[in-house]
Amino acid sequence: MRNVIIDIFKPDLTTRLDLPYADQGIQAGFPSPAQDYITESIDLNREIVRHPASTFYGRVSGDSMINDGIDPDDIIVIDRSLEPQDGDLAVCCVDGEFTLKRIKFDAGKVWLIPANETFDPILVTPDNRFEVWGVVTYTIKRSHRRRTNR
Repeated sequence: MRNVIIDIFKPDLTTRLDLPYADQGIQAGFPSPAQDYITESIDLNREIVRHPASTFYGRVSGDSMINDGIDPDDIIVIDRSLEPQDGDLAVCCVDGEFTLKRIKFDAGKVWLIPANETFDPILVTPDNRFEVWGVVTYTIKRSHRRRTNR
């Protein structure tokens, strides 16, 4: 069942991470005049971590969620304090192995749904040791490809 491997990290919220912030928004349609200067800043730690004591970062490996736009090396923000709801993206532990899937509650059954047609959904049975380890609240992905030195 080892579809996705997740390395888990605790966020360091002891320091601020203030970055320049284009508070007027970034136009994704027709180009608009660029802002002459940016006066606002945003602290990404405070923006994406709502419950510091129960929040972890995870680095994804594996491709069972690629059709949901989650690729290997993406970073996910996992909040363990949230109660999972139908359709949530969650880090689950099934028989001692972690997996990243969408949760589907259906007529008293729990399904773990991949987003890649080469993987089968997983029906959680009473024979499985099962835990929803945490609900994914954000996905951070690299948009710029790494360059290789040649």
